[in-house]
Amino acid sequence: MSDRPYYIAGNWKMHKTRSQAAELAGALVTQLKDGKHKYLVAPSFTLLETVAPILKGTNIRLGAQNCAAEEQGAHTGEVSVLQLKDLEVQTVILGHSERRHIYHEDDALINKKLRLALQHGFEVILCVGELLEEREAGKAEQVCETQTVKGLEGVAAGDLGRIVIAYEPVWAIGTGKTATPEDADAIHAFVRKVLAKLYGQAAADKILIQYGGSVKPENAAQLMAKENIDGALVGGAALKADTFVPIAKFA
Repeated sequence: MSDRPYYIAGNWKMHKTRSQAAELAGALVTQLKDGKHKYLVAPSFTLLETVAPILKGTNIRLGAQNCAAEEQGAHTGEVSVLQLKDLEVQTVILGHSERRHIYHEDDALINKKLRLALQHGFEVILCVGELLEEREAGKAEQVCETQTVKGLEGVAAGDLGRIVIAYEPVWAIGTGKTATPEDADAIHAFVRKVLAKLYGQAAADKILIQYGGSVKPENAAQLMAKENIDGALVGGAALKADTFVPIAKFA
């Protein structure tokens, strides 16, 4: 096994009201206070101000699900890194498959957001992953390589310590299908090779690569047992303490 820490993140997507978010955040703080891994939750923008004080001073980081590509200005409906920083957000998730495929964000836009977030001191979780038809056409590696290389364009080696990659096979998100631990590990190992080409082996060995795609209490331990899987970006199972906590405390 590697000596990389495990990192379990919960993406709440477009769920929860403020009272529900406060209740869930409070339950996680209590139940994960003796957890041994690194943790994060990413609520909707409207919930950040509610959740921030609950997480403050705990072992759970506060994440945002996206940010604008510009620092500020006339961008109706967008949320800026300055506003996120003001709410004490520590991490921004970028390039999530829903942003790529439903909202048509391309690699260039994601890269622009990533560099802006790094410039403002955020940690970034960069999501990469292939569609089912891309996997069936034998292009899974090619897609993940392109998204990784273009996503990290212009990123200095010194900033790599604040980047986490999340591999999410799009066909396994919310579908109940999970990549087998072997399938997932193979892509994680491949992405690590891509990173080694870009930044050298030592840097690639350090970077955390999470798996995202129908992670549940039942399959978390098998996934985490793989050499190149360093944690999970959890969707549906992150919405309840009784499904997220067992993943976060997998043994």
